[in-house]
Amino acid sequence: MTTADQHFSTDAVGVPEADGRFVTVAGIQPVELVPGLEFRPVLGERTMVNFVHFAPHTEAPRHVHEEEQIVIVLEGEFDFELDGEVRTVRPGDVVVVPPWVPHGARTQDSTCLEVDVFNPPRRTLLEHASAERERTRADVAEAAGAAADDGAAG
Repeated sequence: MTTADQHFSTDAVGVPEADGRFVTVAGIQPVELVPGLEFRPVLGERTMVNFVHFAPHTEAPRHVHEEEQIVIVLEGEFDFELDGEVRTVRPGDVVVVPPWVPHGARTQDSTCLEVDVFNPPRRTLLEHASAERERTRADVAEAAGAAADDGAAG
């Protein structure tokens, strides 16, 4: 069994591959591939998290992809089809979608806010997510430069 000391270890046995960063989801330019369905992807080094907002009566058509997907419902609800089985999923519910398994979702009268975790990152959102990552890195660098200028002026 894993102990707290093991889980929260500070022993650095590797080298960081990138700088960490903070992201404000509302600041991400949404991608709307289907009317009423907004994607806001956040890209890490090996994983993508996609914040998804469904308007009422909106459908993500049945589809497949090579990436593994984990869906976490935060607000509202939608009907999720997973390999032919349909269930209404609500806050706290999770759907695990292995690669190439057919799936889709549809809201009824309510909205739905959910998070998709993709590994590897979802290929069709990669260009947008990469551009957003670079934009947020540039914003951080600019803010750091401005803070340094303020410190030098004081």
